[in-house]
Amino acid sequence: MKNVVFAILTGLLLAISWPTYGFPLFLFFGFVPLLVTEYQIRNSKRSALKVLGLSYLAFFTWNMITTWWIYNSSAFGMWVAELVNSLLMSLVFLLYHIVAKRTKFSISAVFLASIWMGFEYFHLQWQVSWPWLNLGNGFAGFTSWIQWYEYTGTFGGTLWVWIVNLSVFKTILLFQEHKDKQILYRSALKNGLIILIPIIISVVILKTYEEKGKEIEVVLLQPNINPYTEKYNTSDQRISDLLTSLTTSEITENTRFIIAPETVFADSKRLTNFPSSIAKKTGVDILKLYPNAHFLSGVSLVDVFNDPSRIRPQTNIYKENIFYDDYNSAFFVRPDQSHELYHKSKLVVGVENFPYQSVLKPILGDVMIDLGGTVAKKTTQDDREVFYTKDSIGVGTMICYESIYGEFATGYVRNGADFLSIITNDAWWGNTQGHRQHLSYARLRAIETRRSIARSANTGISAIIDQTGNMITSLGYEKQGALRGTLKTNDKITFYVRAGNYLARTGIFLAVFIFLFSITRRRKKIG
Repeated sequence: MKNVVFAILTGLLLAISWPTYGFPLFLFFGFVPLLVTEYQIRNSKRSALKVLGLSYLAFFTWNMITTWWIYNSSAFGMWVAELVNSLLMSLVFLLYHIVAKRTKFSISAVFLASIWMGFEYFHLQWQVSWPWLNLGNGFAGFTSWIQWYEYTGTFGGTLWVWIVNLSVFKTILLFQEHKDKQILYRSALKNGLIILIPIIISVVILKTYEEKGKEIEVVLLQPNINPYTEKYNTSDQRISDLLTSLTTSEITENTRFIIAPETVFADSKRLTNFPSSIAKKTGVDILKLYPNAHFLSGVSLVDVFNDPSRIRPQTNIYKENIFYDDYNSAFFVRPDQSHELYHKSKLVVGVENFPYQSVLKPILGDVMIDLGGTVAKKTTQDDREVFYTKDSIGVGTMICYESIYGEFATGYVRNGADFLSIITNDAWWGNTQGHRQHLSYARLRAIETRRSIARSANTGISAIIDQTGNMITSLGYEKQGALRGTLKTNDKITFYVRAGNYLARTGIFLAVFIFLFSITRRRKKIG
């Protein structure tokens, strides 16, 4: 029973650390009860099965408390996400258990931190991607602690969390062995410094950082259209009238960008007919009155064809010899009426992509997990599109889910983005932590890239975030309106933009090396 309580305690400590209601200090101790439990049962009978079960209980508790809100869009989708992600985390911890039984503490500790970073990196790459609970995200509400993410990305936060947890765990083992209170005093000082020094460095960076770019005015539109009852029953013309009205309520002669949410134009216009669409016409008509501005918005598009050679992995079959690509896109209109398109490329599992079709489709057919909205398979593009004005201001546009991928976002910056926009529809999850957490993760992208962010959300929350991750202004949940504000551009490249997730890649190398070393050496009893 004590082991069960310790497992649940780990889940609770991690959960109460999480944005946006939590305090991330608990992350530094959250894994300790589970680590102690694993150590106590390490050499018992069926230890692997016990570790798997107890760690699953811990991680399931964490997952459920922090991401239960998926239920608002799909009960089935929620259970799949919670059960599968908890299992993956448990398997990672089981690997640590296997290595810990065969190696010394220091080696197994390095392995655990490394394999966990490898797991988080894997979650950023594979087709069933769900990196929502990557540990580095846990500091999203306390950006004054993590200004050094411009050098490490969120994996710096993950490594920080594991260093402290493993250090505290080692202290407990040493104290149990020697019963010397000096061990506790020294540990408190050491671990306090491990926590405080990065925070102090971060505060110094924050206090000395200066935004030196060009100041531009943006207007963010928040139409507040319910996706369950209104969005797909509302014509593009009505959307056009609403967006025009919202724009004129806030726009000035100094406004350079008008930004509307993801798929706000939802009539699925043919891709080839986009130049004559209501979506583009809306932008053109507004810019005729305000020729200094540019219009950026989300739109749903389809490309229908009958040429089999054009079929891609995400192509949909309408009927025999008729195929279509379905796009969740952003479009950009300039005052001269020219336009560009960007197609969303990080897709929500089940809603927008069918993972591993070659394996799963023969088994499941066209069954997909419905997490809300359309379940058509979306088609992506390879590169991160940057939209440029005539005077060479570049904006990189992340569409909804794309904003939780740090290294992915750096692609826009490497392609010349001077600031970033996020267009999203967060209404699927209701008034829960879902949309608040999503907003808080955008602050991490600002720090990593040192790019201001203009975030337009249908329903909420629209916001302007500066280059330090500070939210300058926002428009609350379920409020219809337009938000005007200013942000600064930046053309400097951070170390993280250049290097990407180098910590995770290093961790993967170390984890593989240590695992192979541990299973090929002769087993020794570890005290």
